[in-house]
Amino acid sequence: MSHLEEYLEANRDRFEEDLCELLRIPSISTDAEYAPEVRRAGEWMHSQFLALGLDSEIIETAGHPIIYAESPPIEGAPTALVYGHYDVQPPDPLDEWKSPPFEPQRRDGNLYARGATDDKGQMLTHVKSVQAWVEGEEQLPLQVKFVIEGEEECGSENLHAFLKDPKSQERLAADVVVVSDTSQFGPGQPAITYGLKGIAYYELHVIGPQQDLHSGSFGGAVTNPANALARMLGALVDDFGRIQVPGFYDDVIPLTDRERNMFATLAFSEEAFCEQIGVSALSGEAGFSTLERRWARPTCDVNGIWGGYQGAGSKTVLPSRASAKFSFRLVPDQDPQKLTAALREMLEELCPPGVTMELVDMHGAPGVVVSLESPYMEAAAKAIEHGFGRSPVFIRTGGSIPIVTDFKEALNADPLLLGWGLDDDNTHSPNEKFCLADFHRGIKASAYLWRELSRVDSSE
Repeated sequence: MSHLEEYLEANRDRFEEDLCELLRIPSISTDAEYAPEVRRAGEWMHSQFLALGLDSEIIETAGHPIIYAESPPIEGAPTALVYGHYDVQPPDPLDEWKSPPFEPQRRDGNLYARGATDDKGQMLTHVKSVQAWVEGEEQLPLQVKFVIEGEEECGSENLHAFLKDPKSQERLAADVVVVSDTSQFGPGQPAITYGLKGIAYYELHVIGPQQDLHSGSFGGAVTNPANALARMLGALVDDFGRIQVPGFYDDVIPLTDRERNMFATLAFSEEAFCEQIGVSALSGEAGFSTLERRWARPTCDVNGIWGGYQGAGSKTVLPSRASAKFSFRLVPDQDPQKLTAALREMLEELCPPGVTMELVDMHGAPGVVVSLESPYMEAAAKAIEHGFGRSPVFIRTGGSIPIVTDFKEALNADPLLLGWGLDDDNTHSPNEKFCLADFHRGIKASAYLWRELSRVDSSE
């Protein structure tokens, strides 16, 4: 056993207690009432970095602070930037928690608390791995920088602005960006996520008469906004799961044979997946497997819809307006702005006489995919095998992390998405958890990551 591993083993309890200390801080960024607690969590992170001898700064923003830290540069070695967040989602509904959300509790090998896996636990694995090098091996083999924000759960607005500043880009310059805010493929099967979907999110309002009307007196003579909305939304996707916005697939990068074969060999059961989410059958774009559709094909989904009477009993009204929220998950190289223009034109053509429409572009971000041939990807795979005792699989995810795209564009550095969590960790839900064995495996994998990355020739 190396000195590094001896240190990790000797400090397991200490690392868990540090995590519990951070989890006890209710750093809910979306609620202004908790602003002092969010700052306290940021200051806690700052103190961790200072204790390790890293140069660290609390960077004030118009909202919650960004915590920055860096170790000394190592000549001839690449630089790694770690991104994470110390803010958490609100814990509601509280009555569904088996233990208080900000009083960490160990049960069945898991640590239960809000933020356990998203993202305090996963983020802290990289801090503790640096601690293991600093206190156990004396010197890191490469420079590691940290940028830890307090607004990921409310949009990262101030970090987006920070990354646009050329001075910030110079300060954060790195060869690779390490992010642990995703999941393993399954229990005991670590994964590297090499692709994220982008997103385009909209709100559509269809406006008709100046007030709700009696459906018996006016039905058949006046265009019903709810009926019009339903037809317009229904026209977005055909019966074969193909999205009908003109030009939608023009820029879609098709899956390679290697990727399709790689996904096909994964231990995935459609029956178990159906049982897990409580449905009787699966559906989607024809010609693609479930994993391909979830991870690497664009999708369209209505996220919310409302209009007219929704109270108890019946009320025969023709609503004056109807609205919906809907989104597209995009794949590289689809452009959200290009989609918005084509979508608006399509909906305007579909909008029937007697009503008007308003399309609100809520937000968008492109997808990102990292080459499987990247030497940093190879280095991460070796490190994960050290930490978990098993080679990782390479997966994509249907989720979007817009800030990852920002890092790639601002720093011209590929992301390494190394998730230590599990799909059933109840992220954003009651009884959020993090497997303690995976917490320690993640620390070990991260510690070896610095060694493996230091061996990559960053000049190539």
